[in-house]
Amino acid sequence: MTKLALVHDYFIQMGGAERVAEELHSMFPNSPMYTTVDLRRQLPPKLKNSAVHTSWMQRLPVTAENCRKYFLVYPFAVESLDLKNYDLILSSSSGFAKGVKKRRGAVHINYCHAPMRWVWRYEDYAAREEFDSLKRKLLPTLLAGLKRWDLRAANQPDYFIANSNVVAGRIKQCYGREAVVIPPPIDVERFSIDEPDEDYYLILSRLAPYKRIDLAIEACKKINRPLVIIGDGTARRRLEKLAGPKTHFLGHQSDEVTAKYAGRCRALIFPGEEDFGMTPLEINASGRPVIAYQAGGATETVINGKTGVFFGKQTIDSLARGIEEFESLSWNRKFLRRHAEKFDRNAFATRINQFLSEVAPSFLPAKVSEQTLNTQFRMQQKAA
Repeated sequence: MTKLALVHDYFIQMGGAERVAEELHSMFPNSPMYTTVDLRRQLPPKLKNSAVHTSWMQRLPVTAENCRKYFLVYPFAVESLDLKNYDLILSSSSGFAKGVKKRRGAVHINYCHAPMRWVWRYEDYAAREEFDSLKRKLLPTLLAGLKRWDLRAANQPDYFIANSNVVAGRIKQCYGREAVVIPPPIDVERFSIDEPDEDYYLILSRLAPYKRIDLAIEACKKINRPLVIIGDGTARRRLEKLAGPKTHFLGHQSDEVTAKYAGRCRALIFPGEEDFGMTPLEINASGRPVIAYQAGGATETVINGKTGVFFGKQTIDSLARGIEEFESLSWNRKFLRRHAEKFDRNAFATRINQFLSEVAPSFLPAKVSEQTLNTQFRMQQKAA
């Protein structure tokens, strides 16, 4: 019987990558999850009561605030994970997990959320994180060694899965490897389209500089629109100083509260560039549209004029015009919901199982025939 191990970079925050790791655990609940370090409060809900195997990094004083200071340590921690008893490794990574070591003859599949941004897009990353001049001078030297490790680590997986065509292109550019595209899972059932309309725009995001929440705050302030912000992060204090009287910070909220606000907003504002971006589709599952910056993964999930509108530049004026354009249009809430359903958890599971049936047929889940998976996969691909 084929033994599968799941691996994720770390559980130090809750974002789209962690949602994918959570879904993989739901698909394969009898397979252990390995990671470098986890902060228990940051584990996805379905993993909180499961055994998560950590590396020796778990004994270090790692917190959500200082976790990035260990960026040169993670490679050693990942390589120390003992996976020699597993025939199949399925890793979820935007950084380190692809570098795990396997035994001879084992198959390693890496679900790549993005090549290391801080290595391969350093100037962009440094600008987004607002590094001071000293960090800008020192970090490139330190990151040079990490880049060499990352190139070696990229040879470890037998197969790459990318979460979007954008990321597949970066995998090819950075690593010279091909990748199959399987979009991440959207938990459509968390959301409902029968909520009443309310007059506010919505941000659902970690409050990090590169998310460009500042644009949403300034644009809404300029045209006098209410804005509700759900999420927390290092940039919150700075963003609160920018806010006008109609901007409200709610901090971190439960899935239930988040779904309520998603179902009642006029639209989600999505002002950053993301490798995929699951939030626009979650909003669509609520029957609500998106106002998105026209770059990155949003270009693959937002249908301009049907599931949302794009704004072309990351400027206050461009976003303000996008909001005003949005308000001149009407939206079919059932169409928005159907669009999100093309990316739901069942679609993700079908695509992952189909891929496993091709590259590791001995692991095909019991009671699921390859013919069934092939049929489901073709139907999902056609729908998408």
